[in-house]
Amino acid sequence: QVQLVESGGGLVQPGGSLRLSCAASGTILSIPAMVWYRQAPGKQRELVARITSGGSTVYADSLKGRFTISRDNAKNTVYLQMNSLKPEDTAVYYCNAVVLPVSGLLGDYWGQGTQVTVSS
Repeated sequence: QVQLVESGGGLVQPGGSLRLSCAASGTILSIPAMVWYRQAPGKQRELVARITSGGSTVYADSLKGRFTISRDNAKNTVYLQMNSLKPEDTAVYYCNAVVLPVSGLLGDYWGQGTQVTVSS
């Protein structure tokens, strides 16, 4: 069984920074891709950033320059460094991963989400 556990959310003032983490656990052979999504109240879930096991990254155009995704393959962990946060960044942030477990059946897994609130 594969599980994703996010951490690092919270309340921050506009202009501040937060670093989210998402750790995958279980009997994992590899994680080809790890992705951060977010969903604001009343809005659809949107892609924030994606990173492959080789380190290739994709960002939402509106977030380039403020958010940075990285990963530690040895720890099966992905990070999202968020700088210059704005009130419109307020959302639940979800971790998603494409995981190849030892069973050999590639699967798509989600974390429980972590709330990020940007407010003064």
